[in-house]
Amino acid sequence: MFTTVLLIEKALSDADVELVTTLHADENVFFHVVMQPRGKQDEFLRAIDDVAFGYLEQAAKEREEPHGQAALSAADAALEHTLRALRHAGAAGAEGAVVDHNPLEGLQDLVKEVSADEVIVLAAPHWVEGLFHRDWASQARHKVGVPVLQLFSQQD
Repeated sequence: MFTTVLLIEKALSDADVELVTTLHADENVFFHVVMQPRGKQDEFLRAIDDVAFGYLEQAAKEREEPHGQAALSAADAALEHTLRALRHAGAAGAEGAVVDHNPLEGLQDLVKEVSADEVIVLAAPHWVEGLFHRDWASQARHKVGVPVLQLFSQQD
């Protein structure tokens, strides 16, 4: 069985689920999902990315995103949706957790604990963070001894 640690920041769309569940053809894949809700700490960088892509309305709404306990509650629901979708799409299994801290802090331990074969970072493009190698995938590559794949989430 192939084991994947999947880092996400929102519920996976149908296209996202199809992408990650078909990456390894007929191999059985078990997903360990780590979700960090989008927080206030990266609000400014998200707004810059939105402006760079021409999503001016979205940039103006960044301050309206839920924070604190509201964000964690929404993230719990999004994680449950994602786990059900992965299982329904044929994953050998899926379990996960919502974290309210940087998900990279415990990533190396999780990879070792579950004997992960890879880490997939599936998130919206973060061009500013990527430019300075501060995005999750760039940082993860320096922390774990398995391949790290960066994919961009899709809209349904």
